[in-house]
Amino acid sequence: MKNLTLSGVLFCAVFCALGQSYFESVQLPLPKDAIYPYSQIEPSIAIDPNNPKHMAAGSVLSDFYYSTNGGKKWKSKTLYSKYGVYGDPVLMFDNNSRLYYFHLSNYLEATHLDRIVCQSTPKVCKKFNEGTFPKPNGSKVQDKHWTVLNEANNEIYMTWTQFDAYDSKDPMDTSIIVFSKSADQGQTWSDPLRISKFGGDCLDGDNTVEGAVPAVGVNGEIYVTWTGPKGLVFQKSLDGGETWLEEEVQIQQQYGGWDLSIPGIYRANGLPILKCDLSNGPNRGTLYLNWCDQKSGENDTDSWLMKSTDGGETWSDRIKVNQDGEGKHQFFTWISVDQSTGYLYFVYYDRRNYNDTQTDVYITASRDGGETFVDTRISQSPFTPNPNLFFGDYLNIDAVDGIIRPIWPRMDDGKFTLWISLIEEALLNKK
Repeated sequence: MKNLTLSGVLFCAVFCALGQSYFESVQLPLPKDAIYPYSQIEPSIAIDPNNPKHMAAGSVLSDFYYSTNGGKKWKSKTLYSKYGVYGDPVLMFDNNSRLYYFHLSNYLEATHLDRIVCQSTPKVCKKFNEGTFPKPNGSKVQDKHWTVLNEANNEIYMTWTQFDAYDSKDPMDTSIIVFSKSADQGQTWSDPLRISKFGGDCLDGDNTVEGAVPAVGVNGEIYVTWTGPKGLVFQKSLDGGETWLEEEVQIQQQYGGWDLSIPGIYRANGLPILKCDLSNGPNRGTLYLNWCDQKSGENDTDSWLMKSTDGGETWSDRIKVNQDGEGKHQFFTWISVDQSTGYLYFVYYDRRNYNDTQTDVYITASRDGGETFVDTRISQSPFTPNPNLFFGDYLNIDAVDGIIRPIWPRMDDGKFTLWISLIEEALLNKK
C-alpha cells in the first residue's frame, strides 16, 4: 500500500482517538491436540524470502503454524518426532524455501534434553521429516539454541548453551556455549565445538552463559553474542566456524543481569539478539545487538541497542530503543533487519501507558541504522499477566521486503493466546 486513501486516514484517526492499534491483529489457532498448559508462548516466526506470503511459526512445546496468504489466515498442528519435541522452537527458511523447525528433545531412549533437533520440510504445508541433530554429549543438557543462514552457500549455523547438569548447584558443573553447522540442508551436522572460553554455572540465571545468537556478515563471517557473568560478550569466526577468537570479548555490562525482575511476570530475561545488515543500503555490514536491562533502575527496564561497523572490533555506546519517558518497563525485546532495505524493527512488551501490570505490545522502527526511532503500539488492548504462570522468555519478529510480522502471546482471564500483526512498511512509515 503506497498511499493512504481518505477512508484509510479517517480509519486511522478514529483508531488513534480510541487508543487502539491501527494494524490488524490475527490470532493463531491452538492445535487441536495441544496438551501443554503453557502452549502458545515463546514464539518464533519466519517469512519465506522467496515468497513472503508463505510464513511459519512455532510455540512451546510442540505447536506449529503456517500461512500461505501473508498471515491473514493460519493452520496449526502439533509437531511430532521420534526424538521428542520439547519447546524452544526456532523457525527459519533457507535459500530454497525449505523450512526448518529446531527444538529441544525428550527422546525416550536417551536422557532428557540431550540434543537439539532439526526437523525440516520442503514446503510449509508438507510433512516434516523425523529430524537430525548435532552429536549429543552424554547426559549433558543442550538448551536455548538460535540459528542463522549463510545465504552465500546455504549453510546453517547454530549456537546454544550446554549444561553439565541443568539446575545443578555443584560448583564443578558448568555451562558453556557451543557451535555446530550443517552444509547439506540439515541432513548432517558438525561435531559441537566449544566457543566460550569462560563458562558459567548451571542455575539458569545471571551467572549462566546463555542467549547465544549467531549472525552472518557480508563476507561470510560468523558472529555470536551471549551474556552471563561477564555481561554481554562477542565471538567471531572468519573461516566458517573452524576457528574462533581465543576468548570472547566483553562489550557491555548488563545492568541487573539478564534474569530480570518484572512485576506480574513469572520470569523475564533480557538475553541479547544479534543481527547483521546484509542489504545494499548505506548501513550494509553493520552489526546490531539488542537486549533489555535495568540501567535506568529496577523500576525502569528498557530495550537497548549497540552497533558495530567494523565487524565487532568497536561498538557504539548503548542507545535506548523505546522512546518513552522514565519509570516504565519495556521487556522481552526482539529485533529483525529487513534485508531489502536495512531497516530495523523491534518488538517488545510495554507498560508506558499504565501504573500497574497492564501490558501493551509495541513495535519500534529505525530507518537510519539506529540513529532515530519511531514507536507504534500494535496491540488492540492491554492484557494483565498472571505472575504465577510461566509466560515464556521472549517475543519474535521477522521482516521481508517491507512485510513485517511481529508475534507475541497475551493473556486474558488466565488463558494464553498467540497473535501477530499485519504490518507493511509503506503504511507503518506514514504513522
